[in-house]
Amino acid sequence: MTSTTHLRHGLARELAARGLLTDPARRAAVEAVPRELFLGDAVFRSNGTHWEPARREQLGEDEWLRMVCSDTTWVTQVDGISAQEAAGPVSGRPTSSSTLPSLVVRMLELADVREGDMVLEIGTGTGYSTAVLCHLLGDGTVYSVEYDQELAATAAQHLRAAGRSPHLVVGEGLGGHQDGADYDAVIATCAVRTIPPSWLWQLRDGGSITTTISGWILGSGLIRLVLDEEGVARGRFAADPVSYMLARPHERPPRPTFYAHPGSRRKARVSPDLLDDWTGLFVAQLGAPSAELVRTEAGPALVDAATGSQAWAEPDGNGWTVHQDGPLRLWDQVEDALDAWQQAGAPDQTAFGMTVTEWDQVVWLGDPEGPCWRLPV
Repeated sequence: MTSTTHLRHGLARELAARGLLTDPARRAAVEAVPRELFLGDAVFRSNGTHWEPARREQLGEDEWLRMVCSDTTWVTQVDGISAQEAAGPVSGRPTSSSTLPSLVVRMLELADVREGDMVLEIGTGTGYSTAVLCHLLGDGTVYSVEYDQELAATAAQHLRAAGRSPHLVVGEGLGGHQDGADYDAVIATCAVRTIPPSWLWQLRDGGSITTTISGWILGSGLIRLVLDEEGVARGRFAADPVSYMLARPHERPPRPTFYAHPGSRRKARVSPDLLDDWTGLFVAQLGAPSAELVRTEAGPALVDAATGSQAWAEPDGNGWTVHQDGPLRLWDQVEDALDAWQQAGAPDQTAFGMTVTEWDQVVWLGDPEGPCWRLPV
C-alpha cells in the first residue's frame, strides 16, 4: 500500500522544485498534515457539464491517496450536496472545496504569518488549510469561521482526527469573530466583493487582511492589505492568477435565463476578447461591478439583475458591434475601464492597489491619484 508520508513528502518536493515552497516551516507543515484525512471518501470531478462523484472504494486505496495528495483543488460540495451524499452526477456551482496545497502555501506566504500570531481564517472548508495554520502557529492562536453547519461539523471531525484543536466557529465569516480579536492577520479562503468592515475593526494596528477581491463577472485579484493606526488599510495586488468561490452572502443573485434585447447599437471601441485576459476581466469588473458575465454563442454578454440592464457583443465581420439596453450602459462602463488600463500599457495586477476605510473602498491603477474605481460597499 502507498505510504501517505511518502506522498506528502513527494508533494512538498514538487512544490519546492516549482519554487512554491521555500520556507522550511511551511514545507514541514505540508509534509506533516495528512490531506487524506480532510477529504472523506469522495470528491467531485468535472466531466464538462456535470460534477461526478469519485469514490475511494471505486478507485482503490493507492489511486485515491495519490489523487488526494496531489497539488489539485478537489470540489467536495456542489450547491449544498456533498460528494459523499451524491447518488450520481450533479449540476450546479461548487460551494466548497479543498484548495490545492500550493495555493494554501501561497496565501500563508503572502499573509506573512509567524509563530504566535493570532489569526482569523474565514472559511474552514474541509479543515486542511486550518490544520496547516495550526502546524505553523500553534492551535491556540488559530480561529476559523465556517458558514455551513454541515461543513463545520465535518471539518471539526477531520481536525480532531489530525490531532488539532483550533478555535472553530460556526457563523457568518463576513462578521469575523470578536472573541479572538485583536488579530494579527485575517486570511480568507473565499473571495469577497468588498472588505467587510468587521475585519478592519477586529485587526490590531499593523495587522493584515489577505483575500481575493472578486465579483459577478468572476474577475479576481489576490491582495494583502495592512491596517495603519488611522484605520486605513492599503495594499497592492499580487500577480498570481488566483480565484476562490465568493462568500455566500456575496454570491450572484438569481436571474432569469438571458434573452438578448436589441437595444441601441454601436461599434465597440475595444475588443470583447480582452475579457479572456486575466487582468482584462478584472478591470472589466471594476468598470461594471454590479454586472454578471454570460458567455453566449455570439459573444460575451453583461447582465445587471437589479435594473434589467444588459449589453451584448457580436462580431460584425470587421470588429464587434455592441448592443445595450436598460438604464445602465454596461459596455460603456467596461470600455472606459479597459481604455484606462490600456492607456497605462495594460500592466498586470501588480500595477493595481487598494485603499480601504470603513466608509469607502477604492481600487486604483498606478498610485492612489491615478485612475480609480469604487467597490460596491
